Amino acid sequence: MTQDAKWYVVHTYSGHENKVKVNIEKMVENRGMEDVIVEVKVPTEEKVEIKNGKKKVKEVKLFPGYVLVKMHMTDESWYLVRNTRGVTGFVGPSSKPIPLTDSEVRNMGVEEVRHEIDLKLGDTVRVISGPFESFLGTIENINVEKQTIKVMISMFGRETPVELEFHQVESL
Repeated sequence: MTQDAKWYVVHTYSGHENKVKVNIEKMVENRGMEDVIVEVKVPTEEKVEIKNGKKKVKEVKLFPGYVLVKMHMTDESWYLVRNTRGVTGFVGPSSKPIPLTDSEVRNMGVEEVRHEIDLKLGDTVRVISGPFESFLGTIENINVEKQTIKVMISMFGRETPVELEFHQVESL
């Protein structure tokens, strides 16, 4: 069931991101809604600053003023998040929040999006995105861990190996 949960972006007062995260998590726990609101994140990264010749590692928010919530959108979950102190609203049209796409989630570094593929060595695939879009090729190698495949594409009359991500190809 957690697989169907989508990531939504919630706008907060600047500087209140961590408080909002804690408040949502407390309300979810108190109401027993862990299966509806799965995860709350304030994406951060470490920045190294050098001040007076000393290295300092600082945790910096990637998206100040925003909190990411992985949830199943229901009237109850929407109401809980929307009415949390410090939340100014969901990102998206006011009537219906829009979930992030898999590529947005991956690009934002929020979560590693895993794709399952039903392909095997020797299968012919069509490239559906990227610089080799619409090329056909034969699978030479599949790396499930890295979520990539090596495809032999015929270019300029020669077979050329190209490494692609799972989501960039479709089976024929």
